[in-house]
Amino acid sequence: MEHQHRPGYSGAKDAHQRRLRRVEGQVRGLQRMVDEDAYCIDVLTQVSAATKALQAFALELLEEHLASCVVDAAREGDEAAAVKVREAADAIARLVRS
Repeated sequence: MEHQHRPGYSGAKDAHQRRLRRVEGQVRGLQRMVDEDAYCIDVLTQVSAATKALQAFALELLEEHLASCVVDAAREGDEAAAVKVREAADAIARLVRS
């Protein structure tokens, strides 16, 4: 019997969509700032804010993944758990490098 995959964030989709719309608004604000020849440091400050918002979203998603997908895989057995832990570790490494 194959495990029906359901993303760990599925219960929080509305909250995630709101958060992503805010980030999207920040990016549109950056475009506007560039169009209006805003001061470089001001643009960089907003880039930092948008980056932090995306990182916070990524961390929340990662936590949900660990709590659901990884835990479910651990219940399936060592091999499934090892795959999910490796995926999570790779995702963490990408976040750390970004």
